[in-house]
Amino acid sequence: MRIYVLFILVVFLSFYAYRDWFKSLCGLILLMAVIEHPDMPKNIMNIQGFNPWNLLMLNVAIAWIIDRKRRGVVWDMPRHINVLLLLYLGVILVAFTRAFVDQSYLGDVTTAELISEHLVNTVKWVFPGMLLFDGCRTQQRYTLGLACVLLLYIFLAVQVAKWMLPYTGLGGAELEATSRKLILNEIGYHRVNMSMMLAGASWAVLATVVLMKRRWQKVAIVVTFALIACAQAMTGGRMGYATWGLVGLVMCMIRWRRYLVGVILVPLIIAAALPGARERLFHGFGETDVMGGQVTNTYEVTAGRTLIWPYVIDKIEQSPITGYGLLAMNRTGLTDFLRSNLGEDFPHPHNAYLELLLDDGLIGFLIIMTFYVVILWHAVRLCLDTRLPAFVAIGGVTCSLILALLVAGLGSQTFYPREGAVGMWAAIGLMMRVWVQRRRLVTPKTEMRNVCKPEPPAIRVQRPQPIRPQT
Repeated sequence: MRIYVLFILVVFLSFYAYRDWFKSLCGLILLMAVIEHPDMPKNIMNIQGFNPWNLLMLNVAIAWIIDRKRRGVVWDMPRHINVLLLLYLGVILVAFTRAFVDQSYLGDVTTAELISEHLVNTVKWVFPGMLLFDGCRTQQRYTLGLACVLLLYIFLAVQVAKWMLPYTGLGGAELEATSRKLILNEIGYHRVNMSMMLAGASWAVLATVVLMKRRWQKVAIVVTFALIACAQAMTGGRMGYATWGLVGLVMCMIRWRRYLVGVILVPLIIAAALPGARERLFHGFGETDVMGGQVTNTYEVTAGRTLIWPYVIDKIEQSPITGYGLLAMNRTGLTDFLRSNLGEDFPHPHNAYLELLLDDGLIGFLIIMTFYVVILWHAVRLCLDTRLPAFVAIGGVTCSLILALLVAGLGSQTFYPREGAVGMWAAIGLMMRVWVQRRRLVTPKTEMRNVCKPEPPAIRVQRPQPIRPQT
């Protein structure tokens, strides 16, 4: 029955896109909350890549192109961001081409799967964010777009809470095993990725409190923040725990110094309510050695990452400038080497920065890191601009989501766009639209509706002609 409802919704939004493509785009973003669900059809009629989400995205894209031609809209993304986006795309294309030419050690991966999963499915996740940038030219659309980004994470948090609430009394090991099984089987996202997403989402929701004018609205935001934080704790992702704390600390230092106490109190409350989360956080610390002393088990703390990172770094040093291309961990034989010699199965370095250096070398690393640094700088500037609450809100949302990726990348994740990053890219698109429209701000009292609409054309004022007396 759920499948029929899904298809009806997709068909309706596909047709409605030709009337209002922006609202269908918002529906497309919200579908990310269920896109990885096991019941979600991965293809239609066994055609690779032909699934409900892609079908809706195709119709939204066509409707967007038609609407742009009819209204004569100009793409006004700042030039330096355009250049960085094109360079980012160039890095992905070069990395994919190298993997396409040399498919060593890729096993049963077919050419069609390689193109679909590592080219099309990498680039397409950026698409909703770019459409949000082009479409949010009014206050109504800005509000709707921001609401959809936050609702995506709220829906994910509700799903995590739904499946994990009965197991809140489990110990650390049981919490890990249960979350690994339930989150993947019932929601579809890996618990590590879910932990990162919710770690940034909780602070992103809190950033919108400046938009709320009534007390009950502010209370609702705080309650939602607590809900997402609790759901994040239930994932059992230790890197996500560290990400939540570091993102909160940075955001408090940037904008919310009065919330610094909350960075300490909230984890203490969650740790008291969820003993398994507390055990997961301190797993590997304070173990007893053969001499009876207290030691830190580095292998357990990092889940074996520190064991394989030296080998990854050695491989990077063999080609530091250009790297090896996409899926380098597998294609260079490093995964097979680690499996046969160390008994460790690591198809990914479990460090986004090392993966970037291994795949794309120093050139690709500098290009992609420059993009994130520039975007983060724009977001911080908006977050500190108190002339309009909308500036602070979208700046804080984007800062939180980007920082979550940058921090969690130290122990997992990837800088190649994927499903879990759609909300972040959508926030980037919204933030850049507000950044562009912010230039039109004339006075501090200008309202958001005046900032978010295109400038009216200049009106020529003609001087009145003198009246000549009739003879």
